[in-house]
This record gives sequence, structure tokens and C-alpha cells, in this order.
Amino acid sequence: LVPLIVASVSHAEEPVCRQRGDPGNPLLCKDGDIILGGMFSFHTSWKDRKDTYRHKPLPLQCTSLNFRDLQFAQAMLFAIEEINNSTDLLPGVTLGYKIFNTCGNVARSVGLTLALANGNEIVSVPSKASCTRPAHIQAIMGETSSSPTIAIATVIGPFYVPVISHFATCACLSDKTKYPSFLRTIPSDYYQSRALAHLVKHFGWTWVGAIRTNNDYGNNGMATFTETAQRLGICLEYSVSFFRTDPSDKIREIIRTIKASTSKVIIAFLSHKEMDVLIHEFSYHNLSGYQWVGSESWIFDSQTAKMDIHHILNGAIGLSIPKAHVTGLREFILDVKSLNSSNNELFTEFWEALFNCKFRQSMSSANIQRECTGDEDLNGVQNSFTDMSLMPIFNNVYKGVYAVAHALHNIVSCNKCSNNVQLDPFTILQHIRKSHFTTKEGDEVYFDENGDPAAKYEIINWQPKENGIVEFVTVGLYDISLAPEKQLNFQNKSLIWARNSKLVPVSVCSEKCPPGTRKVLQKGRPVCCYDCIQCAEGEISNITDSATCVRCLPEFWSNERRDACIKKEAVFLSYEEIMGALLTAASLFGTCMTASVILIFFKYRKTSIVRANNSELSFLLLFSLILCFLCSLTFIGQPSDWSCMLRHTAFGITFVLCISCLLGKTMVVLMAFRATRPGSNVKKWFGHVQQRLCVLGFTLIQVIICIIWLTTSPPFPSQNFKEFKDKIILECALGSAVGYWAVIGYIGILAILCFIFAFLARKLPDNFNEAKLITFSMLIFCAVWITFIPAYVSSPGKFSVAVEIFAILASSFGLLICIFIPKCYIILLKPEKNTKKNMMGKKSPHLF
Repeated sequence: LVPLIVASVSHAEEPVCRQRGDPGNPLLCKDGDIILGGMFSFHTSWKDRKDTYRHKPLPLQCTSLNFRDLQFAQAMLFAIEEINNSTDLLPGVTLGYKIFNTCGNVARSVGLTLALANGNEIVSVPSKASCTRPAHIQAIMGETSSSPTIAIATVIGPFYVPVISHFATCACLSDKTKYPSFLRTIPSDYYQSRALAHLVKHFGWTWVGAIRTNNDYGNNGMATFTETAQRLGICLEYSVSFFRTDPSDKIREIIRTIKASTSKVIIAFLSHKEMDVLIHEFSYHNLSGYQWVGSESWIFDSQTAKMDIHHILNGAIGLSIPKAHVTGLREFILDVKSLNSSNNELFTEFWEALFNCKFRQSMSSANIQRECTGDEDLNGVQNSFTDMSLMPIFNNVYKGVYAVAHALHNIVSCNKCSNNVQLDPFTILQHIRKSHFTTKEGDEVYFDENGDPAAKYEIINWQPKENGIVEFVTVGLYDISLAPEKQLNFQNKSLIWARNSKLVPVSVCSEKCPPGTRKVLQKGRPVCCYDCIQCAEGEISNITDSATCVRCLPEFWSNERRDACIKKEAVFLSYEEIMGALLTAASLFGTCMTASVILIFFKYRKTSIVRANNSELSFLLLFSLILCFLCSLTFIGQPSDWSCMLRHTAFGITFVLCISCLLGKTMVVLMAFRATRPGSNVKKWFGHVQQRLCVLGFTLIQVIICIIWLTTSPPFPSQNFKEFKDKIILECALGSAVGYWAVIGYIGILAILCFIFAFLARKLPDNFNEAKLITFSMLIFCAVWITFIPAYVSSPGKFSVAVEIFAILASSFGLLICIFIPKCYIILLKPEKNTKKNMMGKKSPHLF
């Protein structure tokens, strides 16, 4: 009993620290001076278990051996072995490792992370001492997927144990406040998602669908893609999520969504595990003819290409990690017998899966598979393990191990520590962040402030060959370190698209709006769905897919296609057009006709009818009529500064001169009969001199009005854009409307006075009472100019000029015909009546 009591007492005095729960044992391990941890998914799935909560849950049972992560682990072992054999890096220090299998399960990853940090050994501690000690490992390599990596980084982050992932690309991991100890050797999805959006935009695909893995990798990556795509004018018709453990109903729902869509491009932000599950269902439902755009997780995975037996992914395009090569790594990975010394259980499972055989101890009587001997040769074996297409990811693992080694080397060299000194993880983390080195293959390795490497991607195109094998052809490069306009760069290589087409597929909700139209969004639909509406008159759009139409400048107008502004036609009354030619002919005809009357009057100037009522005024009147006819020509032709000032002033002065002569004639008639009364001295006050002064005075007043108008605000040429939408009316602006209407008003006042005087003198005794003719001519004159005002105001453009010319010519012809034609008729056809006796007769003769 004594020994038992001593044992129990000693046991009570020395309590032990042990990890709660089931201790996790590493699948691969090796002792060393410094231990590195490894977290890989040697299995891709696990068996579902139903916990009753009545007893302790059983350990997770992993299934589906994953050759990929076994290769990643081999790359880690290769780097460690190479470092241990190096005389330049960590000389005298041996690196060991403990590598665990997470099965891709988040909960298992958390437990194994704690096991890595604490170790599984039972530790005795003195009483009253805390159950703590330094970290068991100095850095953790892994995990492959983003979700387990987030869990690992969250748990280990507060202890500042470095976690370096080779394939966890979620942009969320760049947040150093949440994951202070996380680094990676693969670019963040922040850059990949943006690069995919620019790639889609480059090919003009504005209407796309999207499938994503329902985890941190897919959801965060697609969120960044969607945000960037919206800024670039790309719309998502649908965005569905999927995880490899989802039921088959979820897959069928995704297929129905794709078939019901109108987009022809699918953005697949999926891990290779989800793509491997989906590819079978897509092939079964013949989901072909779609252009696939893939993320780096599956786009350069040769196993995914081999599983695509119906070639629905042919022509796929996407981003991948740049190709890499590590000397000696391929041979090391294929030397699988070395695994047997580390873990016999893993080696057995791996060997049986690799060669499709069974070792004797695992065979049953009903098993007809061939027996494994352990001496099988890998030569000639073609499967995912012997495939080295993932060498860029192997290189990432390799660079991560070397980053830790360089940090340790700098610490050891600086402190000149012995091999037994316990290192601080925080110090190692700081040195890893500052590390900057070049691998033996020439790859430069460094981390930015977020723990991310420089982002550079190759653009991969799936191009089928004659033997049915798909070749991953590098057709371009996306380098974030370059200027924005140079980041996306395509090589001079032909691309293969969906259905092996060489034409770039079209995936738009609405066809591009051609120049001359603008986009109008369809109600209740995304911005990529719109109708094309032709620009309104006077507006254009000269680019494709214009959101708005631009109004042309005032002197321009839109063409029929509404894609260019053309200079408006300048409209004015010209001599070349019919109306201008007719008015010119009428003006010249009136001038010639007046000149003919002058010749007739001059020839018969000594006859009674010419000498009657002051022949001097008659000649002056005829001369003013010639000026009236000719002044109408100043209104024809393109307006200029001089023509604008001349046309209105010449018109005003010549018509005042003309009416002044008529007014003088009527006053002569009135005064002549008053002078015949006994004792009248009217003739003294209204002789030839007074008549000339009267005409000069009336005309001078108009000249003064014109001078004031021209000096204050003269008429000037202007462009009228209001009357016609597609034409420019070249016209003369009045300058001062008061000046213009003063000229017109003064003519009207004189015309009314002349009409009144002529009306009063119409019944005076005389065989040829000229007052009657003047009355009739002034009646026509007033009628013409009264109707001119509304016609002038309501006539558009050059027609208003034509109305004014017509009024000038009509009133001039009215004066000429009414006053002088009867006289010419008597002179030429009735010469017997052209006598003084007949002129002084009581009875008025009938002229016509």
C-alpha cells in the first residue's frame, strides 16, 4: 500500500496539462530543431453522422482521397529536405514537420490548429502554475481552401503564429485586424475578381450569369466581381451558389436557371471540387453552347478537363497562376515509397487508390480486386497524382516554406542563437513580412503590407486538339503592377470559343444602340436591358450605346441618321431662285417702264398735258419712281452690313421723295384754283420755288430720321434660327424698331395727307384734273401698305422680304399706272385732246 500512497500523493502534487477532446495525430511528421506545421485536405469529404447528444461524438470519418493535397504536402517535404541539406540557409539547424489532415472540414481544422500549437504531450507542471507554454510549432503551412484557412487564421491569429497559405485566395484574408498572422504566396481574389470583370468587359459581354462556390472563396470573390462589373456596365442575369455537399435538387434548380436564361456567358467562381461535381450533371443535361469564364481554382486543372467527356467546357477562358518549374520537385513527388516510412496507414490508402489494388490485410473474400504488392511501378500510370499541371501551386508551397526558412535564418544569424533556443512566433512573423528573396528558379518572393504577393495572372484558353485532349493555351497576361490601360494584354494567338467556334460569342441583354440613337432603360430590368430610341430632331449621338443625345449648335442641324451635325442651309432671297428672279424682273420692268414714260414726257414736254400741273414735279416724280423700283433690288441677295443699312434708308427716302412730289402736285391743284379767285395771292406763296422747298423739306425730314436711326442703332445682318428648325434665315435685323417704324410712319403720314388733299381736289373743274388720278393712286398705295403690315409680320423668313418687295413694287406700279399711263394714252393715242383748250374745258372727257 505504501507505494500506491506515494504514487497518489505525488500525482496529487504534480497536476498534468492535457488537451481536451480527442488528440489529433499527424499523418506525416518528423522531428527537428524547429517544427513547422502543415494543414492539408488529404480527403475531400466526410461521412455524415447523426449526433444524439447522449454520448461523446465519434471522430470525423474522412472519405475520398485527395491526390492534390498529397502533392502539396510532398512539395512542403521537398522544400524542408532541400533546406536541411543546404549549407547556406539555416546551417546546423534542422527543420521538422507535423502535417495534419483537415478533410476540408472547418471544425476539424480548428481542433487540429490547437493541436499543432499545443502539442499532444501530457505535461506535468508544478502546483499553482498556469498550464501554458510557448507554441509547439513556429509556423503553419496551409490550408488549401479559404474557409478552413479563415478558421485557422482566426484561432491562431491572437498568438501571432504565422499561417502561410498556398491556395487560399479569399480577399477577406487581407484584413490584418482580423487575421494578423496570415500571409500567402498566391494573389488575393480581390485582384482576380477585378481581372475577370475586365476580361469580360474586353470581349463586350455585358449580360452574364454566375455560379459560385457557397463558401468564403466563392461568395467573397463573386461579391468583388459583381461590384467591379457594375462599374464597368456589366449586368448579372443570375447568380447562384453551390457546395459539393448540396442535394441533387439544388443542382437541378441551377440547371433550370441556366436553361431559362438568355445570357450565353457563365462566370464560374468555383473551386475544382464543386466543378467536378457539377460537370457530371451539366454533361448529363447537355448544357452545352455556353461560354465559360473560370477562376484559377479549376481553369488549369487537367483533371477537370478529363472529366469533361462531353466537352461542354471547350473554349473556356479564365485566369491562372503563371507557370512555374521547381527543379527536382517532380521526381520527389513521384517517389511515393518515402511516405511508407512516415505513415503506414496513409501510404496503404494512397497506394491502393493509386494502383486500384488491395493489400492482403484489407482484402475480403468477396473482393475480386487484384492484390497490391508494394512494388508497383508508376511508369505508365496516368492519374491526378502523376499530373504535374499544378506545378505553380506546388511552387507556392515551396516559396512559403522558404519564406519561413529565410526569416529563421535572419533571426538565428542576428542573435547567434544556439539550436536549443526557443524562438518567438511574433518575431518570426515580423521577419517573414520583411523577407525579400529570390528562389533558385529566379522567382522573386516578397509580401505587401497585407501579406499578399504581387498579383499576376496568365489568361488561359481551353483549346481541344485532334486527339480529344484539351490543351491549356496561354493567350494573354494580366499584371496588376502595370498601368491600368496595360494591365490586360493579349498575345497574337487565336482563341477557341464555345462549340469550337473562332468567333467571339455575343452575350448582351440588348443589342448595341447604333449612332443616331440613345438608350432608354426597360422598366424593372437591369441597366444592360434597354431600347434604342432615335435622337430627336436637332440632336445627335455619334457613338455606339450612347446614353444621351447631344443637341447641335444653333448653326447646325442633325442629318437624317442623327449621327452628325451638318451646317444648316443658309436661306435668303437670292437672284437665282424663281421668286427672286421674278421680283428682279418686275423691278427692272418697272424701271424700264418708268424710263419710257420719262422719254415720252421729254419728247412731248411742250404739250399741254405735260406742262399742266408743274412738269418739273412730274419729272422728279418719275425719277423717284425709278429709285423706288431700283431700291427693291437691295432687298434681294445675301444681307451685308451695307445692304441692310441701304435697303431701308433708300426705301424710306425714295418713297418720301415720291409722295412729296405727289403732295406738291395736289397742293398745286388746290392752290391753282384758289389763285383764280379775285384778290387771291396764293400763287405768290406757292410758286415753283415754294414747291421745290416743300419737296426738299419733306424729304429732308426723312433723311434726318434715317441718319438718327443709322447712327444710334442701324440695321445689321443677323441669323434667324427660330423660324425654321433646319435652316438659317439670313436677314437684316432692324436694329432699332423705333427707327424703322418712324420711317414707315412718316411715309404713312405723308401718304394720308396726300390722299386727303387729292380727295379734296377731285371735283375741281378741269378736263384733266390730275387730283382724281392721284386720289386713286394713293388709295391703292394706302391699301397696299395697310395690308403689308399683317402680311409682313406673319410671313416667315425670306417671304417677309418678298412681301416688302412686293409692297414696294405694287405701290410703285400703282403710282406709275394711275398717274402717268392716262397721260401717255392721250399723248400717244389721242393727240387731239392734248391741247390747252381741251385741258381748260368745263366738261371732263372720258379718257378710257
